[in-house]
Amino acid sequence: MLMSKLYDIENEKREAEERARRGDQIGTGGRSEKIRTYNWKDSRVSDHRLGQNFPLQSFLGGEAVGQIIDGLIAKDQEMKLRMLSEEANR
Repeated sequence: MLMSKLYDIENEKREAEERARRGDQIGTGGRSEKIRTYNWKDSRVSDHRLGQNFPLQSFLGGEAVGQIIDGLIAKDQEMKLRMLSEEANR
């Protein structure tokens, strides 16, 4: 009886962590979580994750896509390094 209760508690804990991790990846889908805005009037694309604007035609033509990908990779690496640094300082 005790073993099954402990197993249930541990299983619920694991499931809660998994739900939290998935929620962080998916988000709520609200307008505040938008990734990119295409502004046709001003002929630009704004990537909100990077906080940068790119010319619309070069983005649609594929030239600016590499810049966005490189910026996102750099941002991801920076975040991972920061997390490692915080863990090392604990």
